[in-house]
Amino acid sequence: VQLVESGGGFVQAGGSLRLSCVVSGSRFERQAIGWFRQAPGKEREGIACIDNSDRRTYYEGPVKGRFAISNDNAKGAVYLQMNNLKPEDTAVYHCAAVEIWPAYRGSCLAEDYEYDYWGQGTQVTVSS
Repeated sequence: VQLVESGGGFVQAGGSLRLSCVVSGSRFERQAIGWFRQAPGKEREGIACIDNSDRRTYYEGPVKGRFAISNDNAKGAVYLQMNNLKPEDTAVYHCAAVEIWPAYRGSCLAEDYEYDYWGQGTQVTVSS
């Protein structure tokens, strides 16, 4: 299973970026895909996820209302639209996949160790 992120870059506060994550070598429609980020000197944190089986989406507080996760099952891709970016959003962003997210768990927001496969990351830098 391979995950490849793209779309990171440098943007001023208030701007937008759209990250992409293309997943290959798996049953994409059964997976849950999460976006995580790690800022310098901080622990990696999960910020959003989507359960591809039912397209339910989940967000953590700091990004709720500003970020939107979506998928395209035909392309095996997940997107993270990031609007109204803030300097504190500066981080390396990773997408990650878990093969099957149990329905009884509900939200796919979880610890990073629960995700099986990871992309290499893409840098997002937001200037003030």
